[in-house]
Amino acid sequence: MKRKTCWLPALVAAVLFAVPGIAAADSACVKCHRKVTPNIVKDFLSGAMGKSGEVDCADCHGSAHKSKADVDKVELPTEKTCQKCHEEQHDQYMAGKHSAAWIAMSAMPTNAIQPHPYIQGLKGCGGCHKVGVRDAAAKGKGYGSPCDSCHTRHKFSKAEAKRPEACRTCHMGFDHPQWEMWSGSKHGVIYQTEGDTGRAPKCQTCHMEDGNHNVMTSWGFLAVRLPEDDQEWMGYRATILKALHVLDPDGKPTGRLDVVKAGKVARLDKASWQKERERMVKVCSRCHSEKYARTNLHNADMMIKEADKLMAEAIEIVADLYKKGIIKAQEGKPAYPDVLTFYDAMTPIEQTLYVMFLEHRMRAFQGAFHMNPDYVTWYGLAEMKKDLVEIRAEAERMEREAARK
Repeated sequence: MKRKTCWLPALVAAVLFAVPGIAAADSACVKCHRKVTPNIVKDFLSGAMGKSGEVDCADCHGSAHKSKADVDKVELPTEKTCQKCHEEQHDQYMAGKHSAAWIAMSAMPTNAIQPHPYIQGLKGCGGCHKVGVRDAAAKGKGYGSPCDSCHTRHKFSKAEAKRPEACRTCHMGFDHPQWEMWSGSKHGVIYQTEGDTGRAPKCQTCHMEDGNHNVMTSWGFLAVRLPEDDQEWMGYRATILKALHVLDPDGKPTGRLDVVKAGKVARLDKASWQKERERMVKVCSRCHSEKYARTNLHNADMMIKEADKLMAEAIEIVADLYKKGIIKAQEGKPAYPDVLTFYDAMTPIEQTLYVMFLEHRMRAFQGAFHMNPDYVTWYGLAEMKKDLVEIRAEAERMEREAARK
């Protein structure tokens, strides 16, 4: 039988040299960096951009850097760099909450006094909040595009960013353990036992449906919406807004309200809240009936109300200590607790209050939306009730001590 395979090597070679990716592999940048940073080159050439041959290092980093003598001339990409090719995703991102992550962090009153490595050095809060847009003055060395928070350098893999593990670095732990809640829920258990079969929703299924980079939710990070038709609930919320210093002790708006608006961490009109709720109902209704979806989302809403009731009582107890002069107001601040001071709170009772707000309240309502009853109960509501008992007891002790003076 006549062999017909002798032409294959030549054909394979012809195809390879016709592949556009060969151009990227032969670029001056790649040739040099194969020796200097070989794993970066490997990542780039294994990704879609490197394989396409249409993108070279200079497209993102500029062409001013030519040798080790002028490394300082290398440019770091920003979200605007990515926009050149990914305009739709960029515009969705800019309209969503991730783009405002740095603004949201700026609302925290003590961040300005934190160590430089913690914020600008991206070793603390800055490490996750770099997913937000920063101005030129704040960027500094090592900034890079916020897009690489999910599409990691230099492969920038779409497949990687579509996996729930990509969200884990930031959405876990003390104040927003969404990874733990989801992975322990039935949704997460199905994903872990079956794999990514599409049967169980993952982070991207609900929050980035059809690849939407907007990533918004109805309630926002603070679980605050205005106006509130339920007057009982509105009373709890007014107290919480005062403790956020969005309202002053007299109930009047403060300058911090503008930062909350810009950071998109609350919903301040009915339309914006309802828009996101209807979007989520549609997502849930892909697997469940609309009635089931609305019922479960409403029950989660009501968990926020239950958490807010406990939170408001605790805030008012501490606020009363300020009113009586037992806790002295810090210079330039109103005589009212500020839960956004976090771990820089000056008294033990305010430390308990901030943990009640940022850890336990968050878990009580976020666990409800992520279908994890254990988080709602034992890590959330039960801990809030324990906090309230401790705050009552500490307030009584402080009042007795003040009366003896």
